[in-house]
Parts: sequence; structure tokens; C-alpha cells
Amino acid sequence: MDFREAVHDDLPAIVALLGDDVLGKDREAAAVDEVYERAFAAVTEDPRNELVVADDGGEIVAALQVTYIPGLGRHGAERALVESVRVRADRRGQGLGAELMTWVVTRAGERGCALVQLTTDKRRADARRFYERLGFVASHEGMKRDL
Repeated sequence: MDFREAVHDDLPAIVALLGDDVLGKDREAAAVDEVYERAFAAVTEDPRNELVVADDGGEIVAALQVTYIPGLGRHGAERALVESVRVRADRRGQGLGAELMTWVVTRAGERGCALVQLTTDKRRADARRFYERLGFVASHEGMKRDL
């Protein structure tokens, strides 16, 4: 298994992963369009963002996005924000998600981040248990506002 930054050829597989999800099926498009193309370019061209994939012999089987956020808090510490963690349906429950998250936590630590943070939808009880097993603590109440 190779964890690496995504390249443009990975985009269709990433979009498929985003849609192959209980919540994503209602909010993601079925195929790559110009909106995904622009978003992919914006993420991959920004040095504070990484789109990471799990490549198993040329097959993209998982993905996530990590954003590095500078800040004054915690004595000027940078933090890593993990978003859109997805593992292909046929690969779930095999430890791949844990491997990917361990890889990204290590990467953030090597970069000098003071913490790794994420949010998980309250409807995803399994995801919350997964993150707790990896040492994440629900220390804050997250809030969002759709625009």
C-alpha cells in the first residue's frame, strides 16, 4: 500500500469515494465535472493542503484531505485539519483507514503540528468509535453553518 499525494488521474476515483457513502450519495455528483476540476486544482496547488490517496497497485482505495492551519494559539502552533476521509466500501473493516490515519498523524507530527483535528458527522456513530480507537478525543463541540 502506498500513501501519496493525489495526482489528476486519481480524481475520478476520489469523486467515486466521496459519493460511495451514506451521506455523500446525496451531496456529491456522480462524475467529475468542472467544479471538481477547479476544486482539485485549488487543493493540490495550495501548499497548505494535501489530498492523500491510498494506492494499492494502481487502484485508489482510500483518500483524505489534510489542511495545515497556522495560528497564534498554542504558542504559534500549526495544526492539521483532516477532512473527507473515505475508504472504498469493499476495503472497509480491514484496517486500511487506521493505516491511513496513522500515516497522516505521523506526517503532521513530522511537519511540526501541535495537534491533528477533525470533525465527524453525528450520524456516523461507527466513524466516531473508529477515531476514538485511534486516540482522538471529542473535546470540543463542533459547529457548522451551510451557506
